[in-house]
Amino acid sequence: MAKPTNPTRIGLAGLAVMGQNLALNIAEKGFPISVYNRTTSKVDETVERAKLEGNLPLYGYHDPESFIQSIQKPRVVIMLVKAGAPVDQTIKTLSAYLEKGDCIIDGGNEWYENTERREKEVAELGLLYLGMGVSGGEEGARNGPSLMPGGSFEAYKYIEDIVLKVAAQVDSGPCVTYIGKGGSGNFVKMVHNGIEYGDMQLIAEAYDVLKSVGKLSNEELQSVFTEWNKGELLSFLIEITADIFGIKDDKGDGYLVDKVLDKTGMKGTGKWTIQQAAELSVPAPTIEASLDARFLSGLKEERVEAAKVFKSSDFVDLSADKAIDKQKLIDDVRKALYAAKICSYAQGMNLIRAKSIEKGWDLKLGELARIWKGGCIIRAIFLDRIKQAYDRNPGLANLLVDPEFAKEIIDRQSAWRRVVCLAINSGISTPGMSASLAYFDSYRRASLPANLVQAQRDYFGAHTYERVDIEGSYHTEWFKLAKQSRI
Repeated sequence: MAKPTNPTRIGLAGLAVMGQNLALNIAEKGFPISVYNRTTSKVDETVERAKLEGNLPLYGYHDPESFIQSIQKPRVVIMLVKAGAPVDQTIKTLSAYLEKGDCIIDGGNEWYENTERREKEVAELGLLYLGMGVSGGEEGARNGPSLMPGGSFEAYKYIEDIVLKVAAQVDSGPCVTYIGKGGSGNFVKMVHNGIEYGDMQLIAEAYDVLKSVGKLSNEELQSVFTEWNKGELLSFLIEITADIFGIKDDKGDGYLVDKVLDKTGMKGTGKWTIQQAAELSVPAPTIEASLDARFLSGLKEERVEAAKVFKSSDFVDLSADKAIDKQKLIDDVRKALYAAKICSYAQGMNLIRAKSIEKGWDLKLGELARIWKGGCIIRAIFLDRIKQAYDRNPGLANLLVDPEFAKEIIDRQSAWRRVVCLAINSGISTPGMSASLAYFDSYRRASLPANLVQAQRDYFGAHTYERVDIEGSYHTEWFKLAKQSRI
């Protein structure tokens, strides 16, 4: 393989599809790059792609020492390997040849505490460390992802010129910013993925209602989602959903989407998001519902058997005798989807803020919304509106109470309620839309039935309670009083 006459600007280790595409993107932007992979055939494959895609300045190495030696000092190496033990092993392999002042960047979906541990460990070797979330999938990595680097600010300055060019470019600038200290970059990417879970579930529910209740064909669904992608729902996920409905099955009759097994996979970031929400006491019911929906989808064999049991049950489709106005249903579902989507993003942003306060990261929510406008999976036109909401009020308690979003939810809540009620009466589960509506209804009420729950806790566990009319903490001997009242 050809070798560079001068040291390369940066190195990348880990040449699965994301690694290959990000390396080619960096090379295409004019930064000579060295690449390495433990399986050497991946190195040769990447070098060949670089030739075919424009003789890009990408150079392959089959051993870690020559790979590291080929990079200009202070060296910067991006890793794109599977999270967990493989990252630790790669760091061990590379750090044997790195020198004080060099920098390692983990571009995978890593647990944020692992990033903080590794930053401390490599600091003992005199190395700098970044955990950088990379969103956009294969296409984004190749043509412009959203990048979320967190950790050493000094390390970020090493790569700032590169990431500003490699990231997706939108009207407000490159979709990258220095996120903050420690594992903040990985944490933000994790919550991004949690929001993505919610978004995808809500879209799936919209599809289910339109198909199962509205009886829309795939052709009609493609037309509806294409039209939705011209308005308030304009986004990458709506766009690809419209595309999916138009793909015919190349192995049989009909459309491919109808042949895909209804069993959703997951990598773990959604689960981490909900675990963190629970740890921080931040309600995230839409994201949680999307995770539960994936768990339920995994019970395919059980669901098939359950369907047989309940097929002959007394379930009555309460909407069966009612004529469905397709256009009215399509419009209602669009409004319900948008309103529920606001709730999903509100929950994600509140989780990020809570963690930022706990860790002292000082994260800027408006800036996060800005860098998600392009390149990433949840890119959507309404992220502009989210950025504006936080620009107007950096201390905004919840997106729901931003004046513009509040008005939009008020305008759509009747349609939202109609869709959820229709789905319930039709026996169609809409866990994401229902959870979002319950979140909204709970958040907008000054009083909740939590007074009874707290009274129960005090009754059986002497947990005490506060009163609405007098300051202080109180305990009542409910059992004794109840017993006396029965005498």
